[in-house]
Amino acid sequence: MQPISRRGILLLGGLGVTATAVGGAGLLWGSSVRTPPGPRFAEPTELASKAGRLRVRLTAAGGRVRLGDRDASALTFNGGIPGPTLRLKAGDRLSVRLRNELQDPTNLHVHGLHVSPEGSGDNPFVMVEPGDAFDYEYELPADHPPGVYWYHPHHHGTVADQVAGGLFGAIIVEDPEPIEAARERLLLISDVSLDGSGQIADVSPMARMLGREGDLVLVNGRLTPRLAARPGERERWRVVNACVSRYLRLRLDGARLQLIGIDSGRFSSPRDVDEVLLAPGNRADLLVTTTAGTASLRAAPYDRGDAGGMMGGGSPGTLSGAVLLATLAVEGEAVPALPEVSAQPAPRDLRSAPVTARRELTFAMGMGAGMGGGMMSFTINGREFDAGRVDTTAAEGSVEEWTLVNDSPMDHPVHLHVWPMQLIEVNGREVEAVPRQDVVNVPARSRVRVRIAFDRFTGRSVYHCHILDHEDNGMMGVIEVR
Repeated sequence: MQPISRRGILLLGGLGVTATAVGGAGLLWGSSVRTPPGPRFAEPTELASKAGRLRVRLTAAGGRVRLGDRDASALTFNGGIPGPTLRLKAGDRLSVRLRNELQDPTNLHVHGLHVSPEGSGDNPFVMVEPGDAFDYEYELPADHPPGVYWYHPHHHGTVADQVAGGLFGAIIVEDPEPIEAARERLLLISDVSLDGSGQIADVSPMARMLGREGDLVLVNGRLTPRLAARPGERERWRVVNACVSRYLRLRLDGARLQLIGIDSGRFSSPRDVDEVLLAPGNRADLLVTTTAGTASLRAAPYDRGDAGGMMGGGSPGTLSGAVLLATLAVEGEAVPALPEVSAQPAPRDLRSAPVTARRELTFAMGMGAGMGGGMMSFTINGREFDAGRVDTTAAEGSVEEWTLVNDSPMDHPVHLHVWPMQLIEVNGREVEAVPRQDVVNVPARSRVRVRIAFDRFTGRSVYHCHILDHEDNGMMGVIEVR
């Protein structure tokens, strides 16, 4: 299998084949990862709402855990990696008491949820000091889109370290009408590097510039887990790319793969796909129909660019072979096929909406004053992040059109908190499928056009590159909706 180029991704995305314009995939710094099948697949602990409420206590702390086939010292929510899955319904109220037992400040971002950014809501400006706690309150709208979301820290300057260390978990918002499947599986894909003593490995300045990628690629904290099913079963897989920088170009050879939606966007009917590409932070909702034999879930190669010329020399290899993520053994007596999935409500199409403002945001990398001088700077419209400055203001209830310009030689997955984006155009080519996404990949040296409905909520929030090292290095802006 050949590595996919950024140009190939644009062509696929323009044709709407696999929602490829969302992101890329499976990039490793160095040689290919090839690992035999490992332990049995296991789900994270799940906490579900009752009577419209879910109250959760999350403790962020260091501890010893099993990562892949090694004992490790890592960061955990409630002692596990991933943290507990939070299962909600539209209209629910979620209360989270976050206690910080880390050595550094932290906070919590409910990635993708359409909830208030103010006060104790999805507020990225909250800071929870070591030894302190904070009470978050989120109220989901009655029409909140179903799908898979996730939570992770968002304290500027430590986001990449804390997510790579193990601080993340999933959020599921249930469908109003269940989609029939033999079973549902949640797969949080992460990567991490450990040193010889099982500690999280130090990250070099070069890796922070490029965006770190770990040596171990894990599914729910396990290395190449084994799944089992019977022939003809239809499973629902909810997949989260929880990696700091790695793109996942997912393939499941040996089974039928159908895409229901990306992020909070839902297709009206499932789409048969050969592969699904997820940038860091993206999620996929999939139907997997099994056939007898062994299916392999892999991340295929992807080229997300190279900053070597800007750094005054070549960077480490940006291409690698396929990464085996999990295996699915299908055997036994075949089961009858389930009926086709009924039509699902699609999000509002913003292409026909009146546009109140058009903006251009330029994401750039260059040699400058970043990181103490003499290192690479990461900017949006020429400025590094400043929490005390408002970069963009928008009117509540308006629809805006943003052109996201990437002047750099590397891809940047752009994430907007609270308000999802509708992908409209990539390099002048209209996108056929228009689900809502909260992470939109902007390939190197390209332009992407999106529309955003600033519905329901006011307050300050942020937009940024979801290669979390780039965010920590300054590629983030503040938006205020009034």
